[in-house]
Amino acid sequence: MRKRRIFWIVSLMLLLATALSFMDRQVLSISIIRIKDDLHITDTEYGFINSGFLISYAVMFTLGGMLIDKYGSRLGLAFSVGFWSLATALHALSMNAFHFGLFRFLLGVGEGGCFPGAIKAVIEWVPKQKHAIANGIAIGGSAIGAVVAVPLCAFTLNYTNWRVLFLISGVLGLIWVLCWLRMTNKYAKEQNQIVNKVSHSLKMSDFVALFRNRDALLFILIRFLLDPIFYFYMFWIPKYLNESKGLSLDLIGNILWIPFLALGIANVMGGWLSDKIQQKTGNTGRARKISMGLAAVLTLPVLSVGMLESSMLVIFVMSLAFFAHGIWITNYITSIGDVFGASKSSTVVGLSGTAGAISSFVINPLMGVVIANYTYTPLWVYSGVMYPVAFLIYLFFLHGIRINGGK
Repeated sequence: MRKRRIFWIVSLMLLLATALSFMDRQVLSISIIRIKDDLHITDTEYGFINSGFLISYAVMFTLGGMLIDKYGSRLGLAFSVGFWSLATALHALSMNAFHFGLFRFLLGVGEGGCFPGAIKAVIEWVPKQKHAIANGIAIGGSAIGAVVAVPLCAFTLNYTNWRVLFLISGVLGLIWVLCWLRMTNKYAKEQNQIVNKVSHSLKMSDFVALFRNRDALLFILIRFLLDPIFYFYMFWIPKYLNESKGLSLDLIGNILWIPFLALGIANVMGGWLSDKIQQKTGNTGRARKISMGLAAVLTLPVLSVGMLESSMLVIFVMSLAFFAHGIWITNYITSIGDVFGASKSSTVVGLSGTAGAISSFVINPLMGVVIANYTYTPLWVYSGVMYPVAFLIYLFFLHGIRINGGK
């Protein structure tokens, strides 16, 4: 009963944390129309504002993971969510583009620790046989945040101004911090013992050694190859539907939540499936490989998007691709925990996330060049084949996943 209670407390609180992280990112993109009218911010300035977030987020994905590995998920997540919630609230004080850029940078500093902290919390608090489903629930919160952010923020802006919206969003995060610390307080002593036991692993020499660890490098490489695909989906699909399929922006807004819903469902289902296979076979590696192999196969229909006439078929294939990504990312991150255990998982998750952010930051501008000169076809091809390629890398080059702990 006690383990079940811990599982649900931690899983649901992590879901809310990742949902809040995506909510806080979306608030600016939704309210920018009002902000531009009030403060006369140009499109160029808006681009630099978003770059501030991407830069700090990429750096803190690794640094945040290292700090959470050192201090543990309870305090690490409380600090991370609290810091970005204060940064969100500070947006309400902005008077120009520089203020927004600064507060956006601070938002990235705080949010960089979110996903490494969530994975660390699962490893520290949740029984081994439920790691995948707990990770699925935790990661699924980001999809929920993406689904509800647009209508919720738009509804709120009908009754108040954008400054109040940022304050509300920030206060919600601070409430989460108080609830997280209170609800986990009775288990804090046990968790602190775990933190003290593994904190020695965070010496700089061991961090550097990760770059000589083949498994760590493979996880980093996989994220480097695949993250630009998901950013391509998020940034370019609306434009593709509008220009190539003639869909109005209103219609795109009404249907584009469907792939994100599929993503959230798959996060949980992917974890549930993997844990079920592991429980039946007693083989952790086989469970992860079957789940990720299924996900890789489900991405192949993306190769056909450029030939589809129906916009609804495009949405269906995109929903299938998001569903596949949900299964994939849940088991990918769980695999990092399987291999590296409690001592270094957040750091490796952070390094891989930084690699993905850097790759996306560099490659996304190149996508515009490819689309302008060669249409979308090369990008559909890349998106359709790279998950199977990444799976083959995972299958043949990753050392065996240990069932009873990590390295």
